[in-house]
Amino acid sequence: MTSSSPGKDQHPSGEPTDIHCADLAEVLHHAVREAKKRLSAVAAAVYLLDEDRGELRLALAAGSQLSLYTMPGRMGLDGYGASARALRSGKAAVLVDPDPADPGQKHVLPYPYVALSAPVITGDQRFGALTVLCLEDRGSCRPGDGPALEEIGDRLAKALTMLVKDGVTVAADPMPMLIPPESATDMCGSTAGWGVQGVPGSAGTSMMYPLRRLSVLLNRATTVDEVVGAAQYCMMDPLRAQALVLATASEGRLWVLGHSGASSGVVRSIHGARVEDRIPAAEAFRGRPLYLSADSSPSADPLSVDEPRTEVYLPLIGNGQLLDLPVVESGRVVGVCCLTFSGPHICPPEERALLGMMAGMLGAAVERVELNQQQRAVAECLQRFLLPSRLSHLPQLATTARYRPATVTSKVGGDWYDVIKLADDRAVLVVGDVEGHAMESSAVMGQVRTAVASYATEGHRPAAVIDRTGRLLIGLDTGLTVTCCVVALDTSDDTVEVALAGHPAPLVRRPDGSVYALEAPANVPLGVCAPGPYRGCEHTLEAGSVLMLYSDGLVGWDAADPEARAQALLGSGGPGSTPDLEQLADEVIAEVSAPQQRRDDAVLLLALYEGTQGTDGPHVGSLHIQRRDLRGVRTARAFVHDQLDSWGLDDLSEALELAASEMVTNALIHAGSDVDVRLRAFPDHVRLEVRDSDSNPPVPSPLSLSEEDNAEAEHGRGMLIVEALAEMWKSSPNGQGKTVSLNLPISPH
Repeated sequence: MTSSSPGKDQHPSGEPTDIHCADLAEVLHHAVREAKKRLSAVAAAVYLLDEDRGELRLALAAGSQLSLYTMPGRMGLDGYGASARALRSGKAAVLVDPDPADPGQKHVLPYPYVALSAPVITGDQRFGALTVLCLEDRGSCRPGDGPALEEIGDRLAKALTMLVKDGVTVAADPMPMLIPPESATDMCGSTAGWGVQGVPGSAGTSMMYPLRRLSVLLNRATTVDEVVGAAQYCMMDPLRAQALVLATASEGRLWVLGHSGASSGVVRSIHGARVEDRIPAAEAFRGRPLYLSADSSPSADPLSVDEPRTEVYLPLIGNGQLLDLPVVESGRVVGVCCLTFSGPHICPPEERALLGMMAGMLGAAVERVELNQQQRAVAECLQRFLLPSRLSHLPQLATTARYRPATVTSKVGGDWYDVIKLADDRAVLVVGDVEGHAMESSAVMGQVRTAVASYATEGHRPAAVIDRTGRLLIGLDTGLTVTCCVVALDTSDDTVEVALAGHPAPLVRRPDGSVYALEAPANVPLGVCAPGPYRGCEHTLEAGSVLMLYSDGLVGWDAADPEARAQALLGSGGPGSTPDLEQLADEVIAEVSAPQQRRDDAVLLLALYEGTQGTDGPHVGSLHIQRRDLRGVRTARAFVHDQLDSWGLDDLSEALELAASEMVTNALIHAGSDVDVRLRAFPDHVRLEVRDSDSNPPVPSPLSLSEEDNAEAEHGRGMLIVEALAEMWKSSPNGQGKTVSLNLPISPH
């Protein structure tokens, strides 16, 4: 950088009245420094006109570190910003608040500044605008500020004209030049608790650290809990706040998304409040940051007024426009972040600027996470309708299934399972996997599942089923491939026939705990032209064996030997004469519950083959109850009574009727779905199962001193009775809902 040092006339302020520099950066810096000092501004900047793009671009800015990052990097010439209006009008312009929510109240910008701009124009040459940021608590700009800034802008325009005559290009670089604070007093207000006091730039740099960390953590966040955790670490903790509450709006009301710290009082005041209410949170949602201290009006204080508190409400701008002040009026506020303090808390302008930036990041993260949750809810709903609502039941065959969606995508997968009951106590077990994670995969899955079920119901053998389904899929020309495993089980002679279409072979765990694969020709996936007919293989199944069909998502994407991994999962339960199928399924699926392992959908289908029913075999009964059936509980009690009476186990009737009554009531009220009741009598115990479509477990919850805890746990009251009747009861989510089960021992006679 080169510069000349001609003689200069002095302004009363001590600044030169003329700028004669040979370097563009030095010319701009000289004007910015003079404007900042003369107007006692927090920051000053020069915007240069880009005629080709039709916009103003930030060329150079100086000031406190936080204030620099509130300045938009570019703005349209027709915008509402002070710089654009000054250039258009040719005179100074002020930006205080482009959109006050209530004309009778004083509102502020998302940042605690007033923007004052003067045009940089000479003759017919338009260069841009000179802009300063002043603290908004000064009120409107002083009468002499506008003319003073125009004077500096005129001198800057003359200096730029001289540079143009000397052949210097007057244009902003792709990124602006920033000048840090020149002294420790260059911060706007007290910054106690940030950096080393008295060291220039220390406080501002320290404030930028949590802002940067918040950006990183929010980019990684996939759930609301992770967003709240990031806000706690980067906002609540650095500001030493007592609590943090994050809320959004839906259907005209505020709803709490998450909270941290001693937040129950704020949660109660916000959750469900109307956005038109005259409460601070609703005011903030309408676009105004509020800083309420202990001497604020008690009527506006959602917390108890017994002890002094300061509350800070910040708007969350979901489209990222919080950093672009000229168009903030068109931004969409998506929620409110509330910070509470146990005592008086001074929130200086630098902190308010920091919180404004953080609020914008939170808003974008909340909007993204909520969109992902909506997409996942749609995907799970679609998946729920495509998978079987309940599994077919055979006296000699107990079945259960688990489905875990991938966590790396919010789209639906193409994995499915099915149990098809045929005549003469025969059953067909199916597991398949459609390529990809998209709506197309889900649609193809529905078509293939229907085709497999139809061909199996017609009586075709497994090899013929996948052969016909493969030809149908080729005719549909979907462009997707499907792997599939079909197992036909004949309980009359203990035979199973297996046919594969590029899918992992099913596994069997014998009663002694040993595990082996039901080998069959691999064949090619469905949707691929097969070189020949599909072939299957027949095996014999030992009574008491557990059959496992699964998709490759169960063993993990990084398994060195997928089949060995699957065998280890199935063999984890150890030997046992009568394995608990639900417990075994939970143990197997638990290995893929970690989010980092679920890069693909995981399907597990377990079947306990009990062999030909004899004198010591299990007695089985089932009941289906329609949703909202007012007589469903009474029907369930009668079903349990009649079944136990027919099996000669009427001594267990009273306890199991009561348990069934509470379990069915809980399912009908809180799951809002059809309910399946199954009763199975083994030589040493009776098992009661109730299945519904709600995956949330019922939690036995006694009365609590906390009103919030009582409301949260109300649905678990009836399970206290179940817990008193049977020590061993459990709830097993399966991807389609849950199975609540209990075992009662049979007393020897």
